[in-house]
Amino acid sequence: MPTFPSREIDIMADMAGCPNRCRHCWLGNPENRRMSEATARDIVAAFRAWTRPGEREPYFRRVGFISWYREPDFSPDYRRLHELERELNGGKATRFELLSIWRLARDEGYAGWAREVGTEVCQVSFFGMEETTDWFARRRGAFRDNIVATGRLLAAGIRPRWQIFLTTRSLPELDAMVGLVQSLDLDRRVRALGAEFDVFLNTMSPDGEAWDIEDLRPEADVLVAIPPYLAEKTLAHFRAASLQDALGRPEAHLVPGLLADDRPHGAWPEHLAFMVASDLDVCSNVGDLMPWWRLGNLERDGVGEIIRRFEADEPPGMRAHFGVPVRELARRYSRPGGGKLYDKRDLTSRLVRSWAQDVWERRRG
Repeated sequence: MPTFPSREIDIMADMAGCPNRCRHCWLGNPENRRMSEATARDIVAAFRAWTRPGEREPYFRRVGFISWYREPDFSPDYRRLHELERELNGGKATRFELLSIWRLARDEGYAGWAREVGTEVCQVSFFGMEETTDWFARRRGAFRDNIVATGRLLAAGIRPRWQIFLTTRSLPELDAMVGLVQSLDLDRRVRALGAEFDVFLNTMSPDGEAWDIEDLRPEADVLVAIPPYLAEKTLAHFRAASLQDALGRPEAHLVPGLLADDRPHGAWPEHLAFMVASDLDVCSNVGDLMPWWRLGNLERDGVGEIIRRFEADEPPGMRAHFGVPVRELARRYSRPGGGKLYDKRDLTSRLVRSWAQDVWERRRG
């Protein structure tokens, strides 16, 4: 049974959806539907009012509100939703180093507005050059939007940070990506804003949609083929001594340690949040939005039942995450001879997913 790490939580509502259907997205590809402001207010009020049985005072000391969990500011009413967040959070809206790349490429005033509300850095994700990035985003024009967005960020005084996902498909295009950075003169232009240009390689976590492209995960032998510029920038971003420290080690290297680990995975996110979909289904950000993590539906079940299921590890994902020793997960699902690169936490997440999905499918069938 997980104990709440604190009495402060966030409610993240999918009020507008996302323009992309990225193949790596841990949040999956649900349908885009709108959530009304009235519904969002009711959700926040319900969590703020919740009391434990037999108690009089609300349990949570703080319930914050975020109007998205897929694409920030995708709603055409993004300015109004920003004000709604400020209202529900006592005057402060939660901003991350993420903006809507789609909107940056289409709304000439958006970058300036984002700078006015305090954005200093914005991450832009690539998967390679144009054809490859568009394929991963499942949207023609995604790559070109990234380029337009980068220019508009710089013009507004916001530093772009480029994340390039390392896959077997992107590897042959890394030299071209370095050429693109140079052709856009990004090192000099970002330095003019008072910082070094941050561009780095990353690997995908095997959650959500990325589960279906694990075949594109690189092996250790690709590390020697990474262009020196990107290798140096990646080490600096992660403050790592080696590319394996930054990008992961072969599964075979990690398995012995997992087989000796008697504890459950049990990792908590930095801030606990409940993600509420437009149809009012609820998951926590301990996991993703797959059905084996689902806690219920607010309309049918109510806040109390959602929290009971959360604390009881009732969804298979919660049970695997908090209740099954890592050694048991590794014994069942690891590949002792596996050569693909994983961060230890990502590999353990893959094992949790394997166990939870098996349990869920057995229950269904």
